Amino acid sequence: MTDYEAATAFIGEWGRFQQEVFFLLCMSIIPNGFTALSIVFLADTLPHRCLIPTQVNLTDAWRNSSIPLEVDSHSGTLVPSKCARYKLQDMLDFSDRGLLPGVDVNLSNVSTEGCLDGWEYDRSVYISTIISEWDLVCDDGWKNPLTSSIFFCGVLSGSLISGQLSDRYGRKMVLFGTIAVQTVATFLLVFSQSWVMFCAIYFIVGLGAISNYVTAFVLGTEILGQHVRTIFSTAGVSLFFAAGYLLLPLLAFFIRDWRMLLLGLALPGLFCVPLWWYIPESPRWLLAQGRVEEAEAIIRNAAKRNKIEAPSVIFSPLQKELQSDQRKAYNICDLLRSPNIRWLSITLWLVWNTVTIGYFALSLNTANLHGNAFFNCFLSALVEIPAYILSWVMFRWFSRRLSLSSTLVMGGMFLLLIQLVPANQFFLAITLEMMGKFAVTTAFAIVYAYTAELYPTVLRNTALGTCSMAARVGSIIAPYFIYLRSYSVSLPYILMGSLTALVGLLSLLLPETRGMPLPDTITHMQRFPGCCQKKPNTLTQEEEKENPAERKSLVVQ
Repeated sequence: MTDYEAATAFIGEWGRFQQEVFFLLCMSIIPNGFTALSIVFLADTLPHRCLIPTQVNLTDAWRNSSIPLEVDSHSGTLVPSKCARYKLQDMLDFSDRGLLPGVDVNLSNVSTEGCLDGWEYDRSVYISTIISEWDLVCDDGWKNPLTSSIFFCGVLSGSLISGQLSDRYGRKMVLFGTIAVQTVATFLLVFSQSWVMFCAIYFIVGLGAISNYVTAFVLGTEILGQHVRTIFSTAGVSLFFAAGYLLLPLLAFFIRDWRMLLLGLALPGLFCVPLWWYIPESPRWLLAQGRVEEAEAIIRNAAKRNKIEAPSVIFSPLQKELQSDQRKAYNICDLLRSPNIRWLSITLWLVWNTVTIGYFALSLNTANLHGNAFFNCFLSALVEIPAYILSWVMFRWFSRRLSLSSTLVMGGMFLLLIQLVPANQFFLAITLEMMGKFAVTTAFAIVYAYTAELYPTVLRNTALGTCSMAARVGSIIAPYFIYLRSYSVSLPYILMGSLTALVGLLSLLLPETRGMPLPDTITHMQRFPGCCQKKPNTLTQEEEKENPAERKSLVVQ
């Protein structure tokens, strides 16, 4: 908002006030880093096999041979079955008659049955997870990816309502309210008595997590000045999210029980309580509500903290001007009204959906990689830090379109190469997966800022909201890409790699925005496809005559 920034320019851009707001809002995002991907350890599947009750009178020979062997889909070797055992009554009969398995009895002719008495789990890595707690294996294995999807359904719901709540009740109120919701819901998960109860509360955790993340993002962009806002919305938010992600495997390494781990994840929310007295409400929102005196009080306090003397009048003339301005309302239908913006929106929705599938599927897959699950998760989080830094460098000095396309195609190629790696080359396979995660994370950071530049001011918030919804749909689908490992280890990589590379090529159709002014109205937008366009779109005389109301109806930003 040019008038707002002009009125508040006297407080500077990087004084003590802005520094506090910047770092405190970033710190409030750290819990989202370990909450969003905590399911990696909460729902990791322990090695398991059918339980043979101790009271059953079997000889040691038959007890040791009670589980049939089957071909492992990963390594191709024979391993004990996880979901079947030889029929218990038959084994009892053979045991009572003194017959030996494999000597007197051909095991291939013995009937099998399911795990009627439950499962026994290898607890050498975890004390317990929700998988071992409620036996979410074999016929109930479908509940594992559904648990993650329910969390992301909560994230989708939070994306839909958080903006409306913060527009009505204020950024600060919704920020701390949803932090409380996330913290309390995470604490209540500790007392879950069933999988259904866990999922219901986990949905609320997802709703609260995305709500406070988005609200903190909006609050920071509205309070901070133009240059600091750019750093906050790219490197600042992303790096502190990555810091929380890095803390997750460290905490899970020392806490191997899922209930105690959740308790540890809930406690950091309490440290956000004192931030209420240091993070102010958005002056922009207060102005939009006509609460000029409160907005002035915040700016005067900022000037005081920055040791700058504030003028006697800050907002009154500006507020009168805003109240007299008649603005046209835009909605989601405007994203599909004309062919140009329609194809632009559809392309971006596909990009956002595919990037999110790749990001969350690769993040959730760390527990399935060879080696130590905690180290693999830490490595997956660690590669995000240079990825976010690279995204800022590419966004500042290189073509937006080529930056997005190249990182997507490169990420897709890395994932497609994994299927060519020999089964015993674990290190190479993990390296390629981490390089794919690095490329996809870079693309994820680029596409957010790129999208904001493609859409006009009058539709920018609505457009980002719909793209975020497309991303949430991708996050809901992502766990099922990992579930495809049960059919073929290579299948998730083939699908993700192909989709990511194809969308990377599709993104070449997007218009270039580097060095071009931000569009204010729909008629100022670049033309789609933009692969051959070199100059920013300019209004014709007819468009100037047809859209005078639109140009006067700019949403104040």
